[in-house]
Amino acid sequence: MSAVNHPVKLYTFPLSGHAHRVRLALSLLNVPTELVEVDLRKGAQKQPGFLALNPFGQVPVIEDQGTVVADSNAILVYLARKYGNSDWLPSDPAGEAAVQRWLSVAAGLVAFGPAAARLVTVFGAGFNADEVINRAHGLLKVMDAELAGRDFLLGAKPSIADIANYSYIAHAPEGNVSLEAYPHVRAWLARIEALPGFVGMQKTPVGLAA
Repeated sequence: MSAVNHPVKLYTFPLSGHAHRVRLALSLLNVPTELVEVDLRKGAQKQPGFLALNPFGQVPVIEDQGTVVADSNAILVYLARKYGNSDWLPSDPAGEAAVQRWLSVAAGLVAFGPAAARLVTVFGAGFNADEVINRAHGLLKVMDAELAGRDFLLGAKPSIADIANYSYIAHAPEGNVSLEAYPHVRAWLARIEALPGFVGMQKTPVGLAA
């Protein structure tokens, strides 16, 4: 774990769950952070200055003493390795693979389920609402079963697997995805929200959260 004597610059947008993952990780790891808001609604992420940081034109991006890292899950790995301990990102093969499994879930099933459903209501995205809502419920059923016997996704302690999946699951009701039928998921969300340093994502009063 590296000592923290400088702020990490986080290029972010308040309504981005991907960016919130990184803000949450920085806060839980107690890393000083300088927030730089990138106005996605005005296309600031497609301007040359930002594209020089991330050619894909997406938030989040971090700058850490000259090191630039883009992609939320890649940033979580970087932060855990540099500023965390083996609880956040295990170094043994089985533990690291378990984290990678959930990072893949965050980039796949979460992105194309609850995150996509929220994009419909918050940003007017053109996804088929019924399709992405049904996909979200399929994911939540599996997550609820897996969380039935453990406090966090990997077991007794939180890891970046939890951080990667928290934001869009917590805000799923904004996309008309109810969490009512998933008590273990709701208990897991509450445990994350009780962690020292937790910081929430800006809420939007749409969907079931209206």
